[in-house]
Amino acid sequence: MKAYRNLEGVAPGHHHTVGERHRQLIESTRTQAAIRTAVVHPCDPASLGGALAAWQEGLIDPVLVGPRERIETTARALDSSLDGIELIDTPHSHASADTAVALAASGSVTALMKGALHTDELMGAALSRDAGLRTERQMSHVYALDVPSYPLPLLITDAALHIAPDLVAKRDIVQNAIDLAHALGLERPRVALLSAVETVRANIPSTLDAAALCKMSERGQIHGGLLDGPLAIDNAVSREAARQKGIVSEVAGQADILVAPDLEAANMIAKLLIYLAGAQAAGLVVGAKVPIMLTSRADDIDTRLASAALALRLVHFQSRNERRP
Repeated sequence: MKAYRNLEGVAPGHHHTVGERHRQLIESTRTQAAIRTAVVHPCDPASLGGALAAWQEGLIDPVLVGPRERIETTARALDSSLDGIELIDTPHSHASADTAVALAASGSVTALMKGALHTDELMGAALSRDAGLRTERQMSHVYALDVPSYPLPLLITDAALHIAPDLVAKRDIVQNAIDLAHALGLERPRVALLSAVETVRANIPSTLDAAALCKMSERGQIHGGLLDGPLAIDNAVSREAARQKGIVSEVAGQADILVAPDLEAANMIAKLLIYLAGAQAAGLVVGAKVPIMLTSRADDIDTRLASAALALRLVHFQSRNERRP
C-alpha cells in the first residue's frame, strides 16, 4: 500500500503546500473500501456536512445516529439528500452516544465519528466498562499534523484524554501512536519522548519516564518504533539544534511522533502549530475496538476528511493483521 509520503532529505528550509500531505493520505485510500461509521448526533451543518463529504469521497459508509427531525432539518439547510443513508432515531445526545457505542461494540460499525455533542458525552459512553469498546490497552488521542515547514509526517500525543498520564498510561500512549504510524505506512516510526531538557534529571519526572520508556522499548514492552528521550522539542524536530547540543540519535531532529509529558503540553504544541505555523490537523482516539474521530466544531472539511482517511487506514491495517496466521 502507498505510504504516507516521506519527504526526508529535503533542505532544512523546505516548505510544502498546506494540506499536501493530507491530500496524499486521502488519495492513498482510493483502493480501499469505505468503513461503516456511526456518526454520533450530526445535528449541525459542520458535523453532518463533514460526514456527507467523507461519504462522497468514499471514506465512510455512514450510519447517522441522532434525532431524525433535527438531522433531516440540517440536511435541508445544507441542500443535501440523505437518500441511501441509514438513520437511527434517538431522542437526545446521550442516547446517540450510547447507541453508537453499542453499534461499535457489536461489530455493526467499524468506526465512530463525533457530531454535535460534547467530547465528554461520547468518550464517557466509549470508556464505560460495560460498553464493550475497551481493550487491554488504554485509549489515547493522536493528532496527525500536516505542518508545511516540517518535511516529515508528525503525530502528537496525547492532547485530549490523559491529563497527567503515569508510566503505564504512557506506555499505551506510545504504542497506540506507533500502531497508527504503521497503518500510515511508516515501518519504524521515530518517537521523541519530550521534556524541557534532553538529560535525565531526578527533579523533572518526565525525564525519568522518558528514560524508562526507552528501556521498556529495548525489553520488548513497546514494539515497532525507535524511541529516544528525554528530548526537548527543539532537538526533537531540528537536526541543527540536535547537532549544536551534541546529541547523537536516530530520532533527534527527525521525529515522526512527539510524545508530550502531559495533556497540557501536547495540546499547546498542537494548537501552536495549527494557529502559528499553518498546520492542518486530523486526529483519532485509538486503543479502543474501533477508531473514534473526535472532530471539533472549528474543524473544516479538509480536517474531517483527513481524520476519516486516518480511520480508514487504521481499520484496514488492523483487519489485515487479524487475518494473519
